[in-house]
Amino acid sequence: MALRELASLEKYLGLKKPNKYSTQGDKKVPVLQNNNAPPLVGLVTIACHLVKEAKRSELLGCGAEARAVVQQWLEYRVTKLDGHAKEDIKTILKDLNLYLQDKVYLAGNQFTLADVLMYYGIHSIILDLAVQEKEQYMNVTRWFDHIQHHPGVRHHLPPVAVLRNRLYTSRHH
Repeated sequence: MALRELASLEKYLGLKKPNKYSTQGDKKVPVLQNNNAPPLVGLVTIACHLVKEAKRSELLGCGAEARAVVQQWLEYRVTKLDGHAKEDIKTILKDLNLYLQDKVYLAGNQFTLADVLMYYGIHSIILDLAVQEKEQYMNVTRWFDHIQHHPGVRHHLPPVAVLRNRLYTSRHH
């Protein structure tokens, strides 16, 4: 899955020449062979490299605090979200829902690489949720829907219907 995410990230960033990736180990960690330089290993390392290559450093956060928050969420993605156990899903969604309570994006009010990679990582979880569960995690749902409609992000992933239309009965007594 990480290789498809990196290919989608390249398209989003507008990189013209696609890179060649391989994987290593049981967990299929992505590897980018970078011309004469040593290979880059890991989703976050490669994604940050692609952002810099595309000269889109604002996606890594503007200012020291924002960069730290972006790095925190990228680390969260690979340590907590990737390879999560089924029983961890509710905790992940609950924590994310609480965090997003007063934020538009993961790094506050700025769209960053953290939003892109967390969106890719959480897509299958959101896809599998029932409508009632999506409503239970309203902040995650709002953020997810916003990110999936951000131009150029969703490439390889199907759209997810996140909110049902509420029908109000017009009963008059």
